[in-house]
Amino acid sequence: MSSGKHLAKGSTPPALGKDGKLRLYSMRFCPYAQRIHLILDAKNIPYHTIFINLTEKPEWYFEKNPLGKVPALEVPDKENITLYESLVVADYIEEAYSDKKRKLYPADPFQKAQDRILIERFNGAVISPYYRILFSTDGIPPGAITEFGTGLDIFEKELKSRGTPYFGGDKPGMLDYMIWPWCERVDLLKFALGDKYELDKERFGKLVCIKLKRYSIDHYKIFPLL
Repeated sequence: MSSGKHLAKGSTPPALGKDGKLRLYSMRFCPYAQRIHLILDAKNIPYHTIFINLTEKPEWYFEKNPLGKVPALEVPDKENITLYESLVVADYIEEAYSDKKRKLYPADPFQKAQDRILIERFNGAVISPYYRILFSTDGIPPGAITEFGTGLDIFEKELKSRGTPYFGGDKPGMLDYMIWPWCERVDLLKFALGDKYELDKERFGKLVCIKLKRYSIDHYKIFPLL
């Protein structure tokens, strides 16, 4: 279920049947919510999508997530309890649906811990300077472009050291899916840095290649490219 309409202030909660499917509260252009769409699709888990207008948030949505953010996940057999924060939701899905679904974390506990560390590092090393550049209103913050490139260097080096097409091996894993929404949106920096901006293909050869070939068109049906 997904009408494509973003529910706003004054709306009523959607009526959903008791079909046992997960309910994902999302926003069409939110990279954090996109993380969860990618995880659910990768594991072939059926779910409903309810889009939320984050500018005019429905009053009832704060009962689902007191922070008013997306993503948020409702689990049918856990009445009145909603999970939120993208990394928490992603880890829940991985653990709750691991028996018969493709596992996205490495089986080795040490490698799994390393991947979790890298996901956390991506938040500070890449996402933070990315938004400082993108949303700058009084010139590009000093050092932000350098910081962004240095952050990507960490992941370029790591991918080279693994010697595999993806961080997850021959197929994308949790680390791949957690960083992909921002890899997809690198071109948005042209709004702040000019039309000629693009990733250095020599410096970020592995990341550029993975960006071009990562997913089939099916992964983009719900998210128009910006």
